Amino acid sequence: MTEEFPNAIPAATLVLFRDMPDGPPELLMVERAKAMVFAGGALVFPGGRIDPGDHTLATILGGDSEDMAARIAAIRETVEEVAMPIGLTPMPTPDTLAALRAALHGGTSFGEALADADLSLDPSSLIPYARWLPRHAHMRIFDTRFYLARLPADAPLPQVDATENVRLLWATAQQVLDDADAGHVRIIFPTRRNLERLAQYRSFADAVDDAIRHPIKTVTPWIEERDGQEYLCIPSDIGYPVASETITSAMRG
Repeated sequence: MTEEFPNAIPAATLVLFRDMPDGPPELLMVERAKAMVFAGGALVFPGGRIDPGDHTLATILGGDSEDMAARIAAIRETVEEVAMPIGLTPMPTPDTLAALRAALHGGTSFGEALADADLSLDPSSLIPYARWLPRHAHMRIFDTRFYLARLPADAPLPQVDATENVRLLWATAQQVLDDADAGHVRIIFPTRRNLERLAQYRSFADAVDDAIRHPIKTVTPWIEERDGQEYLCIPSDIGYPVASETITSAMRG
């Protein structure tokens, strides 16, 4: 019997880099509220669903409509969740950014909020990195595009939205992995695999070079039995240093 899966929800997420002078780059992550249905209590990158308004703006900007809508969603969600003006031009003042964020939280469309703030979008500042489409029965399924971006030199300090997320932090990819292994934080399977890949880089430029070397293929993990034990697996030739994890240890959402 064929297993039935719900339709995938298009989503986008942003991996924001802060290059450090004496070590690997730090990444901005948020901890989701425990009450959230998906990844409750886990550390994730800022992001969320792609809205109809994102598609409307994508039509205006042109280019690949699905990719452009995802870039816009990643920019919008980053403003909403952590108050970071990535992909906006000119760099908004703190007051303008606060007003933009408040408008989005209040239900104003992104296009209208941008026009009121006299801001434009710069989707080219986002670098396509990965696309994940895990399929699990009886769970929400997200088709998520990951993008990379560099923290602007004059960016403000991030601020958690205190609704879907309860805190934010800057940390290296390896620090988050170590904290997860020690039981201090929780990370779902796609986040762990991406952190392992991100931990290889010494700078944002390294990450961009790696993204260019590995054309994006949609990652849908599968279960494979090895020596009597089940593993959750991904392809081994798309840039990820770890391509499997036992089902018993994998957090799936």
